[in-house]
Amino acid sequence: MAMLEVKDLQVYYGMIQALKGVSFSVNEGEVIALIGANGAGKTTLMRMIADIMTPTSGTISYDGTDIHKMGEAYRNLFGFLPQDFGYSRDFTVKDYLEYIAALKDVPARETTKKINHLLEILTLSDVKNKKISKLSGGMKRRVGIAQAMLNDPKILIMDEPTAGLDPGERVRFRNFISEFSHNRMVLISTHIVSDIEYIATRNAIMKAGHIIDVGTTDELVKQIEGKVWNCTVPAEKLPEYELRLRIINQRGEDNNQVSIRYLADKAELDGAVPASPRLEDLYLWLFPQTDLEKEGM
Repeated sequence: MAMLEVKDLQVYYGMIQALKGVSFSVNEGEVIALIGANGAGKTTLMRMIADIMTPTSGTISYDGTDIHKMGEAYRNLFGFLPQDFGYSRDFTVKDYLEYIAALKDVPARETTKKINHLLEILTLSDVKNKKISKLSGGMKRRVGIAQAMLNDPKILIMDEPTAGLDPGERVRFRNFISEFSHNRMVLISTHIVSDIEYIATRNAIMKAGHIIDVGTTDELVKQIEGKVWNCTVPAEKLPEYELRLRIINQRGEDNNQVSIRYLADKAELDGAVPASPRLEDLYLWLFPQTDLEKEGM
């Protein structure tokens, strides 16, 4: 079984260290979610794995061979969706995908079939003759997903793939990735953890250039068992509690009451009951708003 292995990656931009000894692996058939705030180093790591940038030190290997020694053979194995992909303003969706297929050496006899299949899956068939520049942000993102899939990659690398997608599109994307990942490797970078909570085989949590933990969702959320609470409080007390507590969700109820979900080491409020932790709760526990502001989110 093939494996993509990252060992002790170090990356410097001048005096700034972007990656600090990053190590992890992706096995065939896995979907790995790379989770972290903006500025954590996720995009830099993605570019290293896509062989677009070279690390200061450390290695990335596929099936035991350094990817830099594999050259074109490695690039033929993967599809990459960056945060922003480039295209000519005159390209229609169909023109662009045909152009990318040619760059990826997709056989001409297979190109039309593959493009039509992806357009159908990603609900882009109706706009295939429209210019990409005229599409909505969500549609452009779907075109980016399509180009990453054109060569039927063994390794799929996607940086913030659901940015700009509406809820229905995000559901279709999750289902698509779940089906696609069989016998392949998928690495998804995101800070929208609800999009990958149920499709990721494992999650790698990244903070300030480090991977601080790796595990399944069930394994990781055990860290905050007993730290997530639900409570119903009078609406007039809410401003006071917002100053005292890390409230992560609230919902208005009857009789001028509000249900709140908050993070704390202990109950803090009379009537609070422990809640089952979710991956989003863990994210908010590990990345408080003050930390996010420091990292420029």
